[in-house]
Amino acid sequence: MKKILLLGAGRSASSLISYLLDNAPAENWEVAIGDINVAHLQPLVEPLAFAKTITFDVHDTEQRAQEVNAADLVISLLPAVFHIEVAKECLAQEKHLITASYVSAAFLALHEEAQQKNLTILMESGLDPGIDHMSAMRVIRSIKAAGGKLTTFKSYTGGLVAPESDNNPWNYKFTWNPRNVVLAGQGTAKYIKKGQYKYIPYHKLFKRTDTFYVEGYGHFEGYANRDSLSYREPYELLDIPTMLRGTLRRQGYCEAWDVFVQLGLTDDSYDLDGSDQMTYRTFVEAFLPPASAATQSMAERISLYLGIPADGDVMQKLEWLGLFEETPVALAAATPAQILEKILKEKWTLAPGDKDMIVMQHQFGYTLNGEQREVTSTLVAKGDDEVQTAMAKTVGLPVGILAKLLLQGKITRRGVVIPIFPELYEPVLDELEAYGIRFVEKEVVGEKAG
Repeated sequence: MKKILLLGAGRSASSLISYLLDNAPAENWEVAIGDINVAHLQPLVEPLAFAKTITFDVHDTEQRAQEVNAADLVISLLPAVFHIEVAKECLAQEKHLITASYVSAAFLALHEEAQQKNLTILMESGLDPGIDHMSAMRVIRSIKAAGGKLTTFKSYTGGLVAPESDNNPWNYKFTWNPRNVVLAGQGTAKYIKKGQYKYIPYHKLFKRTDTFYVEGYGHFEGYANRDSLSYREPYELLDIPTMLRGTLRRQGYCEAWDVFVQLGLTDDSYDLDGSDQMTYRTFVEAFLPPASAATQSMAERISLYLGIPADGDVMQKLEWLGLFEETPVALAAATPAQILEKILKEKWTLAPGDKDMIVMQHQFGYTLNGEQREVTSTLVAKGDDEVQTAMAKTVGLPVGILAKLLLQGKITRRGVVIPIFPELYEPVLDELEAYGIRFVEKEVVGEKAG
């Protein structure tokens, strides 16, 4: 019997938990689920002899060592900052590990030791990163196998609200960790376009967007995400002239979000004095120049300061959030980003019955036999409700499938690995189709391409 330890039972874990419990009898697994709060899982696991919950504190070194030692495979869906401690424990106890998070320099430093101990640390195995790698590599290898030469690769992913649940002017609700949304894009985005390296600093990121169309769902916009250049080597596209990975939103979102960036409301580096005495209005006021006249409205002041229309769509989005109202902040020693997160959570949380939606689109340009061609590969997935979300499915299911493959001995690569190899991504993509997670590809040839 194989023992799985899942650490993290938050909003992204619901589909993974269901997958592990559904497959446990046939695969002869025991499943332990650990988190700081697991009371909500008791009704689910209580009738199951092969499953249990554990109140787990990642900072408790003795408990961490004990629980990891009892497992054959550890899956971590904890906040990303805790993954490295779990990984070091897995190495010490010689256990395999799977996470959905990005490979960091700290993880790369573990690669050699993991190889020496015949262990797999499988990362970037969820949605983005994860399914994006798998689906892109399937098309890239197909194009190369036919003799094509890649000239362009762009990839965008967004966690959005489904059209039937879209009832706010931002066309957005939280389907992922709200804090990550507030802090998204900080740093400098890096990519390559027509052979030239491009860099977008944070304060310009939401001004420089691409627009594109998804059949049946309308127009979207995307902004560059992190370091696209680092994926040229694993994707085997070192000589590609254009490569960009980005985040996808509905049109108009980025222009409005840029107001927060320009005002400084997404800054998480310092605490605001007296934040517990602020209201939403005085919070915004703290970042504006003094009014030139006592009769100036907040909208007029923001308009003059940032050069946006006082009666336009952007201002309507800000007013809808309640930013100009005297609602108490009620947070002591809070950063600007923490206050903004609180304001947004009040308006952007999925309501009972709401459905979310994942949209991912890859855009490939290539030449074959002297002819220019373009391929788009598009995924649209919807959630069932506010718990069984599309985000939970697309993050959790590939992790669960990879866990099954690893415990079946079908994954033999060791060290720090991401799912860019056919023996990893082909079975995952095939099984995901049974859950309605499938890509639709369209190709344009000749003069229409480009």
